Amino acid sequence: MIVKLAEGNLKTKFGLFQEILYYDGQKESIALMMGDLQGAEDILCRVHSSCIFGHYFNSIECDCQEQMDISQELIQRQGKGIIILLDQEGKGNGHFALLNSVKHKRQGVRQADAYEAVGFKKDARDFSSAAKILKNIGVKSIRMLTNNDKKINTLKQHGIEVLGIQKIEL
Repeated sequence: MIVKLAEGNLKTKFGLFQEILYYDGQKESIALMMGDLQGAEDILCRVHSSCIFGHYFNSIECDCQEQMDISQELIQRQGKGIIILLDQEGKGNGHFALLNSVKHKRQGVRQADAYEAVGFKKDARDFSSAAKILKNIGVKSIRMLTNNDKKINTLKQHGIEVLGIQKIEL
């Protein structure tokens, strides 16, 4: 289930986007779109998880904000695309897990392994809401802006045609 709650325009440093707020029965998700995507094909698409450290506190210990900026800039250049923001802080484990994992990450442990070291899943995220949102909007096919195969596989399993992958280079 996915329900559209509200929508409006958002002026950003990358141009005017349309924001649509969705609800899946447990969490809210946001589709940030540029251009008319109804029936569109080969659309740039970024599925992005929330990150308190990067998005609110400008942390230099993660690249979340840089990935968001690059995605918006690429969509602006293309004139069309979508970013789906999912409420999945700490790879779906929450902010508590993120705070507790920091000491391991600072010792050189990969973030996913740092979560596991403090008793959480390496990656507890679920990307199925993103597929439901894309279907609701009517997007025919996408080109993913990602470095994460789990996102691609989940969208494909839910019937989204992924024509290609563009890795985000930082």
